[in-house]
Amino acid sequence: MHYNQSWMGFGLVGALQAAVVSAVVAMLLSIAFHLIGRRHGWGLGPPLAWSFLLALLLTASGDLADLFYFNYARLQSLALLKAKLALVHDPDSMGLRALFEVVGVALGVYLGWLLLHHWRRRGPRA
Repeated sequence: MHYNQSWMGFGLVGALQAAVVSAVVAMLLSIAFHLIGRRHGWGLGPPLAWSFLLALLLTASGDLADLFYFNYARLQSLALLKAKLALVHDPDSMGLRALFEVVGVALGVYLGWLLLHHWRRRGPRA
């Protein structure tokens, strides 16, 4: 699923922006799944796995699907290739953006866990 990427830059700048979006979404999902998991007695694995998979689905699935499609689909004509590439934001840096999105998701899940772990050690201040 593609989200609106028209505001993003091109090349490395767009990849970094996509990574920040992925990291923020993953961090919020990580915090939400940890709070849900704590209430239901889950261990550490399910909240990490579900937040990683859902953040990857929400933020990186469009670029990953495009990468898969352009590598394995049989494009019958040049006109079809041009039409499909016109729908993609910055097709030249699609692989870099997908890589940065996956790394951003991993970093966001880790930051969410780190934030909750630090908050749990210090305790809420009243």
